[in-house]
Amino acid sequence: MPFDEITRRHAKNPALANFPNLSQHNNLMAKYLTPEIYAKLHGKKTPNDWSIDQCIQTGVDNPGHPFIATVGMIAGDEESYETFKAIFDPIIAARHNGYKPTDKHPTDLDSSKIHGGEFDSKYVLSSRVRTGRSIRGLSLPPACARAERREVENICKDALGNLSGEYKGRYYPLSNMTDAEQEQLINDHFLFDKPVSPLLTCAGMARDWPDGRGIWHNDKKNFLVWINEEDHTRVISMEKGGNMRRVFDRFCNGLKNVEKNIQAAGWEFMWNEHLGYILTCPSNLGTGLRAGVHVKLPLLSQDKRFDSILEGLNLQKRGTGGVDTAAVGDTFDISNNDRLGKSEVQLVQSVIDGVDTLIKMEKSLERNMPIDSMVRAVRQ
Repeated sequence: MPFDEITRRHAKNPALANFPNLSQHNNLMAKYLTPEIYAKLHGKKTPNDWSIDQCIQTGVDNPGHPFIATVGMIAGDEESYETFKAIFDPIIAARHNGYKPTDKHPTDLDSSKIHGGEFDSKYVLSSRVRTGRSIRGLSLPPACARAERREVENICKDALGNLSGEYKGRYYPLSNMTDAEQEQLINDHFLFDKPVSPLLTCAGMARDWPDGRGIWHNDKKNFLVWINEEDHTRVISMEKGGNMRRVFDRFCNGLKNVEKNIQAAGWEFMWNEHLGYILTCPSNLGTGLRAGVHVKLPLLSQDKRFDSILEGLNLQKRGTGGVDTAAVGDTFDISNNDRLGKSEVQLVQSVIDGVDTLIKMEKSLERNMPIDSMVRAVRQ
């Protein structure tokens, strides 16, 4: 319905006086937010005083690209997903393969269940698994006050400071970092910057920067935690080469140790059986997991079927510089496409199996052998 018609029909409805003009927008929020849903949710607040207008503001301010549909909506706290479920549920279903309000999300951090995952380093240059975790009882980054953000920092610092063995490490606060420490973190590719994307700044992610933000990593520099970036925490296990099995094992055990220390202090992560782990953006609900490798595929990447092969394997590709970057030297960042509805073990196994298939195709092309049968099998 045209926006002028919406305003005409609902001119006398106070709940729709603030209904946004989304006629030029291309994001999931704009697609599913109707005047009826808005009227139903307008005036409601979470216990932390978070509103529907605050949830949708980033999508209102950023219309999106005609061919790239972003989510256009964030949560301010754990309760947002229940208080405003009338709009979150259809967005979650659209983003996560039809995931229904009655579905239950499986969680599985038993890395011993993984098969394979040790790739030839000629092809796989590095391996990485990351996720996010939120502290229950505190607002998410778009909504948290300074005191809450500092509380998140202190909770995480204490939990991480009590790790031992291969996980023993050090915390570097962004607000109190020496030039030498900053240079070293940049050289290690660990340092995260103040958000500049309008999607993040309009969501309130950059408030009070860099207060309450920091980076922790273990002494071996293969287990890393960002604090108060887009989520309360972002946990990363990584190393050079193709041993995804070892990376995932470190990831699972490290997460369990961190959670144990947080629980010992009387806190817990946000989690429920429907949405799994709760994070700021609906796109990261469930596992919040992204398992990826930097893989070199000079021949396969020139095949016109490459994108459809990845789609058939349920994988996504990025440039090695991250989102929206181009591939360099025929090397791609390949990772899982799903987050919600499948467990961590299932998603990592799907990446391992998919990358194994890609490497087999690359090796066949190196021998001037056809890959048609493998392509057909992927597309079935």
